Amino acid sequence: MTLTIPTPDASTAMKQAVIHGGAHDGATLHDLSLRTPVLVVFLRHLGCTFCREAVSDIAAKRTGIEKDGTPIVLVHMSPPEAAAAFFATYGLTDIAHISDPSSTLYRSFGLKRGSLWKLFGPSTAWRGIKATLAGHRVGRIQGDGFQMPGVFLIQGGRIIREFRHSHAGERPDYTELAACPVPSRG
Repeated sequence: MTLTIPTPDASTAMKQAVIHGGAHDGATLHDLSLRTPVLVVFLRHLGCTFCREAVSDIAAKRTGIEKDGTPIVLVHMSPPEAAAAFFATYGLTDIAHISDPSSTLYRSFGLKRGSLWKLFGPSTAWRGIKATLAGHRVGRIQGDGFQMPGVFLIQGGRIIREFRHSHAGERPDYTELAACPVPSRG
């Protein structure tokens, strides 16, 4: 796995991204990454079936994800209070999260807006049916409905591992992405 050094924009955005909730309330993403590896999960809008499935997956696998001391930070496009209430419905009342309504942090990590194919193509449609049948219903769009998600393990202000969705319905293995050991800052 290659070590990716964020662009100056990403570095600046991480230094400005303030965490809400959890044990890291008020810290910046950059400062937290200097202390420990951090699993940063960029969600689609909170009304998205796949966003709801992702949060459910994270709630179910949280112990495994955090077993080596790697905290989870969820990035979303909703107001902090609305997101905290949403996460509470999944039992994640203490989850750390970042509100990014302008998608600045998304863009700084290179996450793009999806095409109609990535959002509604056959693979995505099939996964949408499966997610809906599993109980992850569609809600109201909160943010950019075209924003693509992604998952990054960062440490020392650097990206150690990443998962960039090729379509909106992809389901990453959060536990594997958070697995330590990771390369030291050197």
